[in-house]
Order: sequence, then structure tokens, then C-alpha cells
Amino acid sequence: MKCPVCQMDCVKSATDILSILTTIFQPCSDCTMHPLDKRAPLADLSYIRPCLCGKRFIDDVFAQMYVIMVEEGDLLKTDPLLAVGSPLIHPGFAMDSPPFLPGKSLVLLSKKVNKKAAQRIFDEVPEVRGVVKTGDFVPGLANADLDSVPKVYDLLAGCDVRADIFPLMTGPLVMYKQQSLIHIEFPRGNDLKLQSVEQHVGIPPVKSFVDACSGVGTLGLAAACLGVPHVIMNDAWYASAFWSAFNLEINREYLKLNRVKIFEQFEDMQKHPVAKDPIKIAETEGEQIIEVFQGDFRSLYRVLPAGISLTAIDLFDKNDNKMIELIKKEWQEKVGGEVFIP
Repeated sequence: MKCPVCQMDCVKSATDILSILTTIFQPCSDCTMHPLDKRAPLADLSYIRPCLCGKRFIDDVFAQMYVIMVEEGDLLKTDPLLAVGSPLIHPGFAMDSPPFLPGKSLVLLSKKVNKKAAQRIFDEVPEVRGVVKTGDFVPGLANADLDSVPKVYDLLAGCDVRADIFPLMTGPLVMYKQQSLIHIEFPRGNDLKLQSVEQHVGIPPVKSFVDACSGVGTLGLAAACLGVPHVIMNDAWYASAFWSAFNLEINREYLKLNRVKIFEQFEDMQKHPVAKDPIKIAETEGEQIIEVFQGDFRSLYRVLPAGISLTAIDLFDKNDNKMIELIKKEWQEKVGGEVFIP
């Protein structure tokens, strides 16, 4: 499947991803583990090469990146190993032990890295698929202000598209995202939001479900996998709306669909990064009706059918209780049905 970011064949269907989960990060009989102290500098500027099987313990991968960043002046020899940055593995899922990484299985998020070192890391470290420079902010829409364009991280080298695997009672969900544009939501094996969706959807499932602030579509696709006949996903941020639609195609084998129609291309959506009036991004044909919109969730009622059964409003900031109660009240007045904050 063609990647919308790098245009290469780095995106796979849910079934293809799930088929390799049990072995992808497991060592062969010749692999060796060399745990390093993340809070200390690298003792000497050296590192172990990958095993003949093509995998390498994650600490050894970090050692090579550390050496490159020291050589390029992004780190001092006195900096601890953890100063390299944060690893996001691909695919991401809850694990009991540190991984042995195969090729192109790691996206590095780093505040310290600059362009030259990032390109060297991508070129010289076989496990790295992308290098992203981060900042002291959350990328994408982190508040309700739709009048300004949100900040994003910088993809310095490679491709930062990766998948996370989330557990669901009907089977795992495979959720892709471009990590420089979307906040981190790494699976921990016990996802309370998904459990909340399962509880509210019920058995038999409700007739309709709205994921009003969908992000990349995790809650909406969970409802679809649980058998809800009509699901609507929406997000004002273009990257979230696009990946909601893309993940619908990724997981289509688990849904009662004949076809997924995506109306907006990634490049075109970048021209209107934040939308207020709802724009339809995708829809399906088949036994289940699933629609994706880009727009302000407070305007979504204009395009919703009558008789919505259940709505999840997954706000990024859940600390303002008065605001949350006001949002729920306004939604029920305009849309109706049950509303919950996962």
C-alpha cells in the first residue's frame, strides 16, 4: 500500500501487520543483549553492529545514534544516552521485554537532533525509518482554538509514518499516523478509552456512534469493529481526519464493507489544515455505513442524521469540568442520544 508521506511501500494492511507481531521484535539464537545505563554517557564511542539476522537490541541502536549525534555536535560526550531522544517502534504494542529491532522499525523523536545528524542516522542506522525534531508542545490540535494553525514537529529525515496496535474484544486495531503531526498515544495493553467504548456500545451494539474528536479514528473504528451499523468520525485537524479515513481502509477486512471512498488527498488537505464547517473526507459502501468528516465538532450536528444513539467526545483537555458539562449539554440539545467523555 502506497504511503501518503514518502510514497513508498511502507504501509501494510491490518492482517499483514498482525501476522508478524509474535516474531518481529524477537531475537534469533545468535542475537545478544547489551543493556546500557540510559542515565549515563556512553562509556566509549562504540556500538555493536546488527546480528546476521538483521536485528539488534534497542540499546545498541541508541548507542550508534548517540555516536553520530556526538560526532555532529548535537550531543556532548558527557550527555546521558537518553538525551538521544524517545524511540517509537513500528508497529507499537505493549511488550514484556525490550525489543530487538529489525530494519526500518524505529522513529526517533529528539529535541537535540539537527538536520545533518538526522540524515546520517537515517542513512547509517538500518533500524531507523524516520527522525523527527520535537519541541516543548504537543503537535496538532491541543485546544479548542481553531483560528490558528497548530504547531507540528519537523520530519528531518526518512518517513515518520508508523502503526500502533490497540487491543479490542473483537481483535486488535491497527492505527497508522504520521508521528510529527499527531500526539503520541502509545498502546499500554489496558486501554481505558477502548474499554469505555466497549461498555457504552454494548451487546447488541447501538445503532449509531459518533466519534466527535476522532484523532486518527481509534474510538470510531473500535465501535465499527464492535458491530455498530453507522459510525461517524470527525476531527478539525487535517492530519487526524485524513488518518481516520486511511485507517478505515487499513482495517476494512474486519468490517462489513464493500468499498472505502476517500474524497480528499493528503496534499490537498494540507491547504486547509483546520476546518470549522464539516467537510466529508471519506465514506463507505456495504452493510456498515462509516463516514469521516473534517470540521469543528460543535458544527457537526449540521450534517448528522436524526436519531444518533451514542457520541464519544474525546477532548484533549479534560481538566475543565464546567466546559465539559456545557459541551455535553449543548450536544444533547442539538443531536440527542447518550454522550460520554472517554
